[in-house]
Amino acid sequence: MKKYFIAGILVWAPLAITIWVISWGLGLLDGVFGSVMHAIIVVLPHDAALDMQHFRDLPAVGVLIVIAIIILTGFLAISFAGQWWLKIWDRFVNRIPIVRSIYSSVQQVSSTLFSGSGQAFSKALLIRYPHADSWAIAFQTGVPAKEVTAKLGEDYVNVFLPTTPNPTSGFFMIVPRAQTIELEMSVEEALKHIVSMGSVPPNSSSGLTAIGSTKHF
Repeated sequence: MKKYFIAGILVWAPLAITIWVISWGLGLLDGVFGSVMHAIIVVLPHDAALDMQHFRDLPAVGVLIVIAIIILTGFLAISFAGQWWLKIWDRFVNRIPIVRSIYSSVQQVSSTLFSGSGQAFSKALLIRYPHADSWAIAFQTGVPAKEVTAKLGEDYVNVFLPTTPNPTSGFFMIVPRAQTIELEMSVEEALKHIVSMGSVPPNSSSGLTAIGSTKHF
């Protein structure tokens, strides 16, 4: 019974987690759309507000509208006129004292992560953490700033050390390149290894291998 129970968990757990993540993302998009729609409804006349409220209550309409807005924005951003408007918008935002620091930082991170030419998560590394006798898997994200390099005086690299099982949080660290070990596994394989708390080995393409291993229990 224990063997069958574990095999069942290995079949249903990935599906359940996938559905949960997708539901969370769809709920987030619906929430963004709902907030915008609520602001619009408040300023509309009574009859128009009722019609808008019925439209808002349609299932998944928020997700579809948000996706359409994102695609339309991307289409306009690629065009010549869109590039000109983006430059005007960047100049405007960069003149606001507190907003410009947040906006520029998020903009640079987004460009690095979504650009194929960026250095973000370029390779998986082994680093010593949290003490000299233990190792952790981290991802190289680039090289330190010139000022940092001048202060340290050695060859260092920027790394991101994700937490387990939630890899979206972690630590940004600057470590000596000589104290890192580059791994042959891909970034995706290393990420799966971290999320699974080390239970899923690299080059494991599916959960069927793990299901077959339940015969040892």
